[in-house]
Amino acid sequence: MSESEIELVEGSGNVFRDLGDPEADLKHAKAVLAARIIMTLDDRALSVRKASALTDFAAADFSRIRNADLGRFTLDRLMKMLAALDGNLRITLHVNAGRQDERALVT
Repeated sequence: MSESEIELVEGSGNVFRDLGDPEADLKHAKAVLAARIIMTLDDRALSVRKASALTDFAAADFSRIRNADLGRFTLDRLMKMLAALDGNLRITLHVNAGRQDERALVT
């Protein structure tokens, strides 16, 4: 395949939306929160067992997050887990409702 045959397409910033997932914004928000949980675990050098002892969430939950198995988690549960790990946490959720390209952003 030559370079002239490659088509570059700019993504929306949400891979789930780009793939046409009907729950794209929810899945994207969960993925962002899970990434922050993993980053916090790594920054604090916490094993899943240590994180469980600190937060009273099951070690298996942290293990599922590390393995990107987010199907069992609600958005609020992920927020609670992250808040339990980082007491100085501030989560902002922006929802642009009523627009055709409805998006949610977690920062």
